[in-house]
Amino acid sequence: MKVRDILALKGNVLYTITPEDSLVHAAEVMSEKDIGSLVVMSHERVVGILTFREVIQAAVRNGGSFGNTSVYRAMNPGPLICTLETELDEVRRMMVDHHARYLPVIEKQLLQGVISFYDVAKTVVDRQDFENRMLKAYIRDWPEDDGKAEPNLP
Repeated sequence: MKVRDILALKGNVLYTITPEDSLVHAAEVMSEKDIGSLVVMSHERVVGILTFREVIQAAVRNGGSFGNTSVYRAMNPGPLICTLETELDEVRRMMVDHHARYLPVIEKQLLQGVISFYDVAKTVVDRQDFENRMLKAYIRDWPEDDGKAEPNLP
């Protein structure tokens, strides 16, 4: 399974923000939309990602408040990325190895979506459920024994 397949199931809702926006505004959007990340865009290019991790770290640095901090000052300017053709197993490896919860999906320098750790986990669980149902159906449809035993060979 590829990232393209996950995005097709997930849908194409995308939330972005600019580096000049305030961190307060970013936190409001994340809270209102119940999302854990915003892709940071400038001149139609991905320049970073802002996740709840960066928001919390910025608040801690500012003594528990956001102050006048901009998204630029808090964002991760070098997020891991993947493409539409990246295999699910590669995405899982990247996320685990780099402790990343969100990967922007970029194809031909254009943002196509964001894959979250939740999206990956849900896809794996759904795939396992499907395989389990297929195996159970196969076992349930196993041919009846016709009563003819195989000869015992020495």
